[in-house]
Amino acid sequence: MRKTTGLKERLRYNFDKSMAAGAPALVGWLALISLIIIIIAAVVLVTTGIAPTGSENLGFVEAAWESLMRTVDAGTVGGDIGWSFRGVMLVVTVAGIFIFSTLIGVLSAGIEDKLSELRKGRSRVIESDHTIILNWSPSIFDILGELAIANDSVRKPRIVIMADKDKVEMEDEIAAKAPALGRTKIICRSGDPTDLQDLQITNPQTCRSAIILSPDSENPDAAVIKTIVALVNDPDRRAEPYRIAAEIRDDKNISIARAVGRGQAQLILADDLISRIMVHSSRESGLSAVYTELLDFDGSEIYAVAQPKLTGMTFGQALLAYDHCVLIGLCDAAGKVTVHPAMDRVIAADDLAVLIAEDDSAIKPRAALAEPDTAAITTRAERPHLPENGLILGWNRRGPMIVHEMSRLVAPGSRLTIAAESQWLPEADFLPLDGDNLTVTIQRIETTQADDLNGLDLGQFDHVLVLGYSDDLPAQTADTHTLVTLLQLRHLADTQALSLNVVSEMIDVRNRKLAEVTRADDFVVSNKLVSLMLAQASENEHITAIFDDLLDAEGSEIHTKPITDFILPGSSVDFVTLTHAARLVGYVAIGYALADGSVRVNPPKSEKRSFGAGDRLVVLSRD
Repeated sequence: MRKTTGLKERLRYNFDKSMAAGAPALVGWLALISLIIIIIAAVVLVTTGIAPTGSENLGFVEAAWESLMRTVDAGTVGGDIGWSFRGVMLVVTVAGIFIFSTLIGVLSAGIEDKLSELRKGRSRVIESDHTIILNWSPSIFDILGELAIANDSVRKPRIVIMADKDKVEMEDEIAAKAPALGRTKIICRSGDPTDLQDLQITNPQTCRSAIILSPDSENPDAAVIKTIVALVNDPDRRAEPYRIAAEIRDDKNISIARAVGRGQAQLILADDLISRIMVHSSRESGLSAVYTELLDFDGSEIYAVAQPKLTGMTFGQALLAYDHCVLIGLCDAAGKVTVHPAMDRVIAADDLAVLIAEDDSAIKPRAALAEPDTAAITTRAERPHLPENGLILGWNRRGPMIVHEMSRLVAPGSRLTIAAESQWLPEADFLPLDGDNLTVTIQRIETTQADDLNGLDLGQFDHVLVLGYSDDLPAQTADTHTLVTLLQLRHLADTQALSLNVVSEMIDVRNRKLAEVTRADDFVVSNKLVSLMLAQASENEHITAIFDDLLDAEGSEIHTKPITDFILPGSSVDFVTLTHAARLVGYVAIGYALADGSVRVNPPKSEKRSFGAGDRLVVLSRD
């Protein structure tokens, strides 16, 4: 049998509901109590005729006004005359003190709650043409720096960051680690990027692009894919497609991420990108500088733009059509990108030109094709593809990808030794080799110990690749371990007069300057490369397809060739001549690497200089 609800219980329930409304309800109740006290005091004064000594009886309005003054200002009662009037006004004043003390406390708590709410970063962003970054990772600071450079010509550059992290903590870290952002304003918000309602805080309907970082969680790819689903299937989404750049760690998740992205998401397979660049850089010193130059916004980068003046030319002819940029490929009407197409491919009217340029304003074809100095050109000597003997020191999750990529590139009879500490080493039988060209040997050593390194007979190796133990150690600890290994290698090389080609992985870009004391031939900063690629993908919808072709063993790759394969030793030539010399053997010249270690990508075509025997030409080739 249901119990009957009494009046007292109903009143208490309604009062509790009103209190749940927060500060506005409390202020309302205090105002009501004040009004009741003022009315009661006014009625008492009018009905009893109590008034200040020497004054006439008060009317209701005047009595209410006098009561209100005592409620608001406790000091007013000090000027009252007459004990009866003083008594009534004292009661009103004491009630007023209680009410206004409570009111101040309520207002103070309300303001504090509002500030706390603002600190949480839950208010909706009212911006347009802004870049959204979802999730938080160490890569974010490099991305902010690159986007700040890219936004230099934007009128009101804005970047909105949303992550499951405290807003103030994010702002403090950005101020400490990415302070020089120019005119770019950073707006931080706290929320779950996989939640459709939280995503509305960033106002994706008016954004220019969205970058989805891989979070530090047990299953980061699942979180990234769910965020892509939320963005693409937003019921309030705009009509035109989003430009999404997303970081994926496991290649097994690429197909599902591509499916849910519905052609709007460029997927950066971070570990695969780093592994490929590391393999290419370890086999040819200086290549990581070329990749970094192409990926960052400070200097030359890659554009895909319509160039109607090239229509009807062959790709080979168009290589000499520019002074301040390098044509490297074409993108057809269907969106298919081909880096380094056949020299006789005719450029169609609806083809986009894929070019390396310092800025889109520099992309201007010259009136007539440039004329090379053919007298300085020589015939390239044929070099056989010889077996290689490589060494990997250290290990992490990218190791199997590096071994697989290396097995695709090396000549038959090549050997690879993997030496690392026991707890992190794989079994050789489980490494994913492509074909039989590469034989792998596993050795368990302490990579920071000189005696262990010396036992490897370092002089037999053509190139050495040092990996950090980033899976099991914090970034700084892993980089310190790598630094000690590099120092030991350099000491052994100096004492034994060895010529070692050493390429090292660094996780934190801040440690690269410190590691340069080891005089390693090259450094691949893993977090930096991923950051650059994500920043580029947010601005260029074709960049992932371009780099997939550049880094694929089946496509065209970046190589450095002896410059004496193309011009006579000691010749002083411009880059037009080098471009033509490379074109004659089916290559695309994009820059040069000097013997002193400096690398120049996209030099002016008219710039003349002398080259020596140790200098190399940076080219795109398919060999």
